Amino acid sequence: MAYIKPPWFVRKIFNRVAMATGLGNSVTLTVTKRVSKQPQHIPVVVPEVGGVKYLVSTRGEAEWVKNVRADPKVKLDDASYVATEVPVAERGPIIAAYRPLAGKVVEGYWKQLPADEDHPTFALAPG
Repeated sequence: MAYIKPPWFVRKIFNRVAMATGLGNSVTLTVTKRVSKQPQHIPVVVPEVGGVKYLVSTRGEAEWVKNVRADPKVKLDDASYVATEVPVAERGPIIAAYRPLAGKVVEGYWKQLPADEDHPTFALAPG
């Protein structure tokens, strides 16, 4: 599966600012790294469709995606959830709800990764 690596500025500066301030409607996703078992923190925008919260990977097969697949117990800020991957055929309405929330910055990712299958998506259940 494809992946768009974030540039240095996004990894080292922007993500930290977004997590500290909630910039761009973001909240902090915390997952457990597969190998080290240490926490990984990522700013994410969380759409809600039909009363269910979702995670959408704008950049494709990101490390956080692999970590969620290995351990589906995640946190959004201080709330705990269990993530379940959404089948590709069901991602369209979720991605459609996500894109306007995330803003113009994500549009470039969809030009590079245009298919729903390129964007792993997870439903979140309280846990």
